[in-house]
Formats: sequence, structure tokens, C-alpha cells
Amino acid sequence: MRAARLYDYDPEMNVELKIEDVPPPTINKPDEVVVKVGAAGLCRTDLHIIEGVWKDIMDVEGALLPYIMGHENAGWVEDVGSGVTSVKPGDAVICHPHRSCGICLNCRYGEDMHCEAGLFPGLGLDGGFADYFITNERALIKLNPNVTPLEVAPMADAGITAYRAAKRAAKLLRPGAYCVLVGIGGLGHIALQSLQAISGCRTIAVDREPAAQKLAKDLGADYVLDGGPDAAEQIMEITGGGAQVVMDFVGELGVENECWKMVRQGGQMFVIGYGGKIEVPTVHLVIQEINIGGSLVGNFTELVELMELNADGKVKMHYSEYKLGDINKAIDDFKNRRFAGRGVLVP
Repeated sequence: MRAARLYDYDPEMNVELKIEDVPPPTINKPDEVVVKVGAAGLCRTDLHIIEGVWKDIMDVEGALLPYIMGHENAGWVEDVGSGVTSVKPGDAVICHPHRSCGICLNCRYGEDMHCEAGLFPGLGLDGGFADYFITNERALIKLNPNVTPLEVAPMADAGITAYRAAKRAAKLLRPGAYCVLVGIGGLGHIALQSLQAISGCRTIAVDREPAAQKLAKDLGADYVLDGGPDAAEQIMEITGGGAQVVMDFVGELGVENECWKMVRQGGQMFVIGYGGKIEVPTVHLVIQEINIGGSLVGNFTELVELMELNADGKVKMHYSEYKLGDINKAIDDFKNRRFAGRGVLVP
């Protein structure tokens, strides 16, 4: 099969993935499933993998290289292990990014992404930038008959990461409250739609890119700001003292140290993007009594809920399509923000 493989880490991202012929994955356990990839989303985490940000976490000795990235996958079941009963060859599926065990306490609580024995295809082992990849039965959700893998693949990670953050935010947002979303890219535009579906809050979208601003307007954001140096001041004026919730989908490039300035007293900042370092005077935390916390990828149930919102037309992924052979162009376009929404690779 064809696969795009990473051979070196490079903080400057001057390396390219190589398209090669490699043996397809084979089933070794009763619960495993081989999926024919219909589409695979390109995530900022993929850029961070190339940069080596994850090296000390997943590949200290570089033993994984070369390996296949791609953790936002959807397609069709190709083959199943002897213990698989819920799906069969030919079924269209979306794949939760985490291969969870179902046995540990975190899984019993329903928080699959905290699984003690979890595996993450595309992040530590071969993923979906290929014709086929392997996962387990617990990770699979059958697609609605009217939904294609291309339409939803990035929702396997970007979608449920944004949806989980939006669900957490919605619990804090009464009708009329303000929520700021910083970065209307692959995650931010899903969070915006999710909030509109499950919350009565007012939304303020912040992004420096004209295409992202247009997307936010098209999706119905109440306010759209350009993310300039006075963005925090504008938000203070619009909200009368700051937003009840601020969601940072960038998490780097200095943005992370502007977002907390947008939170009103007693409010919450959710950090979803990463790569930077937050520096907040402790006196500000105390006097303003703001909370700052991270939000990880969503669990299996949240992916099910997101697929229902998608099937009902309430949350849709905006994407640009690339052939697998054009993956390096897709990466370059993504890095330089030449498209709004998400990039999707199709084998």
C-alpha cells in the first residue's frame, strides 16, 4: 500500500514526508480492525510531530522513525478480527483516535482518552496517512448512510476536541453570556457551530486571517474581530468587563498571553491549542479569580454526539481536499494558512 512516512524531526520543518510502498497492516488480535482510509485530516499536532515537539513523549530514541502519521481517520472496514461483532467489511466508519482498552477505570468512567493502556494511531504508532491503517473495534462508529468519510474525517480529533471544549464551556454560559473563540481554524469553526447548537451564549470570534473571519461571519458569530493588539480591549468594551469563557485554539505565538486578558472576573479560559507558555501574574489570578485549564480530545460518546449534530446539519466541517501524494503541499498550505477550516487527505 502507499503511505506517507516521516523520517526525521526538524524544528524548522524543512523535512518532507516520503510517499512509499509499504506492507499493509495485518490483524494480530481478536478485536482489531483494518480500515481502508477514505479520508484523513491534517492536524496542527501533525506539524508539531514533525517539529519534534512530541519526540520526548512518544519517541525518545527515535525508534519509531520512519512512521506514518495521521490520527483523524474515516473510511470503510476492510477486515476484522475474530472477536469483532459490531462492524463488518464494507461498513463506513469514523475512528475515535484512541485505541482504548475498555477495562481500566478511566474507560469505565467513559473517558476513553485517558485510557491507561491506550494507543494512538498516528501519534506513536502508524496512522492513517496511507491506504489502510489498523485500530480496534472500540474506536469505531458507523457513519450515517448520508455521510461520507471525506465530510467527517477531521471530526475524529479536531471535531471532538472542539466539541468537548464547547460542552464544557456551555455549562458555564447562561443565555446572554459571552464566549470568545480565538482561532477560527479546524477546531475553532467546529466549536463555534457546537456552541450555537447547545448554548444560548453570544459568540465573539477572533482571527487574524480574512478567510477565517469570513468563515466565522458565515457561521453566524455575533462579533468577528481581527485579532490585532487591541483585541482584548475591544472584547472588554463589547462584553462590559470581559467574557465569561475564552477558548484559545492557538495556544502559541504569543496568543496564549493575550487570551487570559479577555476573561472577566470569575471567568474561565480553556486552552485547546498548544506550543507556547502562559505567564500570568499570580495577583491577577487571585484578584480576578479567573480559572485557566486545558481541554483534551473528546471521548467516544462525545464523538457519537458530534456525529448526530453533523447528521442533522447543525455542525459541518469546512475543508480543503488534497490527494495523499500531495501531502507535503497540504502541510505547507496548512503551515502558511492558505485555507480556512481543515485540510483533508484522500488516498
